[in-house]
Amino acid sequence: MLNGDLKKNAIEKFENAKNTYEKLGVEVGKKSEKLMNLRKKDSHQIITKIEALFSGVANKPKEFDKTFSEYNAEFKAFNEILDQIKENARQIDLQAGGTAGAGVAAGAGVAAFAPTAAMAIATTFGTASTGTAISALGGAAATNAALAWLGGGAIAAGGGGMAAGNALLALAGPVGWAIGGTALVGSALFARSRNEKIAKEADEKRKEIEVLNRQFKAASLEVEKLTEETQKHIVGMQSQLRTLDSTLTTLDYNQLDGGQKALMISLKNHVESLCLLMKKKVEL
Repeated sequence: MLNGDLKKNAIEKFENAKNTYEKLGVEVGKKSEKLMNLRKKDSHQIITKIEALFSGVANKPKEFDKTFSEYNAEFKAFNEILDQIKENARQIDLQAGGTAGAGVAAGAGVAAFAPTAAMAIATTFGTASTGTAISALGGAAATNAALAWLGGGAIAAGGGGMAAGNALLALAGPVGWAIGGTALVGSALFARSRNEKIAKEADEKRKEIEVLNRQFKAASLEVEKLTEETQKHIVGMQSQLRTLDSTLTTLDYNQLDGGQKALMISLKNHVESLCLLMKKKVEL
């Protein structure tokens, strides 16, 4: 009679969309962590071994050294981003007086993400709400952008909306009050009008969140593809390095046979590919 069912159904659909959004956010966060670990640990480990072997080979072409120099510069920049985010997440948490990660995200109904997830997101995704690459941001800005992207809504230090859309879950307005049960109820006519308005606003917000959900699903697939591609390079490099190491009888490049030189060139190309993959971002 007072459009109560209309409001109830709209809010229920909104909540379902919001719950899906949160689950997808966690899923993408975990996949991004896996990719970050591949970049930071596995890739670096195999490239370090290759560099150590190559450094002992005399008379090799100069481009070999250039490849490793470029990779080391990129890896240093990658780690600087991680260190900045970790430190600023710690500072934010200390200011909020909470446990690890608890003071970072303050969005309505959104779980707080640990600094590790923030680092993963910042090194995986392309742009913050300002249009600037998250990985190019420094300090608190990178932390805030990464966590906001994950749905943190209002961030404790610095604020900021989600990069993939508006801060949809920061329900501070009339819809938030109504869902929270604190909307004032006046006459029957007012209640009916109010319920219609709440239902309409809930539907609008649901549609916006559903757009984000589609983006999250697409992002999840892209992160998976990037992870698989990175992993394939690592496995291939491990195999080629074992083959090369087991066949070397001299450390003079000029005395290597065609197959050994081909392996060195292939490993160099793999290093260059991993360097590009480490910088590659998932754009939304």
